[in-house]
Amino acid sequence: MRFPAPTREDHQRFCQNEGWEQIRDAQGRTGTHHITYKLVLPDGRVLRTRVSHPPDRSGYGARLWSHILRDQLGVDEAEFWACVRGAGSPDRGTPVKPEGAGVPARLVFQLIHDCGLTEKQVAAMTKDDALAALNEYWSRPR
Repeated sequence: MRFPAPTREDHQRFCQNEGWEQIRDAQGRTGTHHITYKLVLPDGRVLRTRVSHPPDRSGYGARLWSHILRDQLGVDEAEFWACVRGAGSPDRGTPVKPEGAGVPARLVFQLIHDCGLTEKQVAAMTKDDALAALNEYWSRPR
């Protein structure tokens, strides 16, 4: 399918339609050469993109646009144009829900380096299992 040449205005409309947050500098201003947006994805990754200022009908070169789509927006052209035209946002997945309290990093370190457990053994443990293993290690006579 053939798509029209993208413009700065289309780039900005995409960001606004999908709900990207406009970033400001430390003084509360926006940049003078670019408008910077960020989007936090459900899996925790953060995408950032910069729309050249002013967001007008001027376009991007093919190589630059390919980079923007792939590396900054994380979409293909069909998803981009559907969003620009108001036909819905790209499918970014569903939020990752933690299954419970994980084992704190310091406890993992102690189990591996002090208790001599393998990473595989520690990965299979719940936080309570890990604490019990460490307590059992500490209660052994030296």
